Amino acid sequence: MTSERRRAIWAIYVWCRRTDELVDGPNASHITPRALDTWEKRLDNIFQGRPYDLFDAALSPSVSNYPLGIQPFKDMIEGMRLDLLKTRYNNFDELYLYCYYVAGTVGLMSVPVMGIASESKASNETVYSAALALGIANQLTNIIRDVGEDCRRGRIYLPQDELASAGISEDEIFRGLVSNKWKIFMKNQIKRARMYFDEAEKGVAELEEASRWSVWASLLLYRQILDVIEENDYNNFTKRAYVGKAKKFASLPLAYGRAIMGTSKFF
Repeated sequence: MTSERRRAIWAIYVWCRRTDELVDGPNASHITPRALDTWEKRLDNIFQGRPYDLFDAALSPSVSNYPLGIQPFKDMIEGMRLDLLKTRYNNFDELYLYCYYVAGTVGLMSVPVMGIASESKASNETVYSAALALGIANQLTNIIRDVGEDCRRGRIYLPQDELASAGISEDEIFRGLVSNKWKIFMKNQIKRARMYFDEAEKGVAELEEASRWSVWASLLLYRQILDVIEENDYNNFTKRAYVGKAKKFASLPLAYGRAIMGTSKFF
């Protein structure tokens, strides 16, 4: 990307990371809904040109130079409120909304900076829908990868009705039981995540050419986490699924090729 776009994406990332660490960072036990209200007021001030500190000020040029809307940022804060209140999700509709709040919003924040190609025939709605799908796919991948870690924090980010239909109890999850029914359940969760990755691909080709490589690389690398979970025989309780450096570097030329060709289809 251009240096200006890189700085803008970096600033968005910093704000998102700081927001996430309010509920997942070292001081998370001291965070209250009131603290999040204060954080939201600081966000309002950023968009009104009154940043509180240097980190807030880092986002100011992005707000000034690109058509960023404040709502995705506010929605991410709403996702942090959910993390303070909810440790279970009854069905996928509830989980989807959470995924939108904490990750789909990042896609909506990023598109105005990445830019839509002038030659694109796609509607803005199509591109933004694809960006949203990438955020959902990434968060579903996080959830699948981090089942064991989340359990140790008393959280289960899996649809309760689907767990019940699969005959999987909370006790089995907390014991980390990798049964045949768990493997079948995980296959279905991975299939759903891949469906959102497929949806996301449709929009990458519509971005400005200079922005495509980074998005393709992100998509391909994150999608490979699902492959590693399968390689680990669906043990996402005690085995951390990560993509090694060799695979990461091997993915970059492929991502670059797709960016240059401007196609959202697999080779």
